Amino acid sequence: MASPKNKIPAPKRMVCVGTHFGFVPDLFFPNQTGLNYSLPPLLSPLAKFKDQFTVLSGLDHGENATGGHRGVHAFLSGILSKNAKNFPEFNISLDQKAAQHVGKLTRFPSLQLSPRSDLTNRMSWNAHGSAIPPIESLNQTFDMLFKPFNQHQKQLKRKEIAAQTSILDLVRHDAKFLEKRVGFEDKQKLDEYFTSVREVEKRLEQSESWIDTPKPQVDYDLSMGADSADFVDRVPLFYDLIALALQTDLTRIVTFEIYDIGRNAGGLDISRGYHQLSHHGKVTEYINELSIIEKFHTQQFARFISKLDEIKESDGSSLLSHTQTLLGSGMGNANSHSNKNLPLLLVGGGFKHGQHLSFSSQNNSGNSIPAANLYVSMLQQFGIETDSFNLATGSLTQLRSS
Repeated sequence: MASPKNKIPAPKRMVCVGTHFGFVPDLFFPNQTGLNYSLPPLLSPLAKFKDQFTVLSGLDHGENATGGHRGVHAFLSGILSKNAKNFPEFNISLDQKAAQHVGKLTRFPSLQLSPRSDLTNRMSWNAHGSAIPPIESLNQTFDMLFKPFNQHQKQLKRKEIAAQTSILDLVRHDAKFLEKRVGFEDKQKLDEYFTSVREVEKRLEQSESWIDTPKPQVDYDLSMGADSADFVDRVPLFYDLIALALQTDLTRIVTFEIYDIGRNAGGLDISRGYHQLSHHGKVTEYINELSIIEKFHTQQFARFISKLDEIKESDGSSLLSHTQTLLGSGMGNANSHSNKNLPLLLVGGGFKHGQHLSFSSQNNSGNSIPAANLYVSMLQQFGIETDSFNLATGSLTQLRSS
């Protein structure tokens, strides 16, 4: 039996959950700061984990990510897609920056999931400014993660990878032909293109290397009709699959994107659509109905956190203690289409928790603190040696555990 000194440390993970319409600020942010604060209504489902999370207020992406609904896609990057070309890594999102560090260690470098997504407001963006669409099917997600390949499927997978590799070879050949005939600026663009092609090749190589590796077996039954279930029934199933994917080390990076709930809201006692309610005009009746939806989000998030806390690593520690989990939005106040003061809740992952940190300009000598500073701290905690991320000006030292 291995001694404690020889035990392999548990891997670090990251989960980012984002809602497109944010949360009602008065119901999400505590009235007090520091350690001795009272939980606001929307965070009450997380009461038992109060010492394991931090509420952050006063953080946003400044003028670089405004535009109401059109600014939501900058939640994890701080950069609007239309401005991405002005930055070295375009508008790469937090999760993809982390995936660059650990993605090659698992079958899936990262997972993007959503019970219902929005084409214009993706959460995940790669280092070339391209959005990564989430998988919206529970059955597809389960099969991808856990359904074993038979021999015929393995052969088809290898043929598919070989065909894609052949296409990349042709693309590279044509690009090299062009390289001799273009000017300096176009050569720079071609260099970026070559880099992108090489990254696709690496992903194909990684995918091929996992074909003969058996997928993990899990004791979990997913109904074939799960995808036709109501929104309220699908969300917890997605959370279950995320927890299983982390537990079995199929991936260490997950984003979960929550857009509109659609018409099949299930048992939620609401009379209007989610989007309509988010523009409540301060009408009490509408706010009360909106809070039902938002409370559902925090209840399901709390259920997920509880599941991570119950799952134990080989050293006896909880999965939650090694999984930094972010709940938030690129929308600060949907009623006014404001992208300021983003709702942010950071759970687990080994940070100094149990506090409400306010970064409003009044509390910081009139200086605005970018939300990207939080992301720098998260990347550092993830084991990445960096002092920068997109438009960050530093990190949040208040989160350091020692």
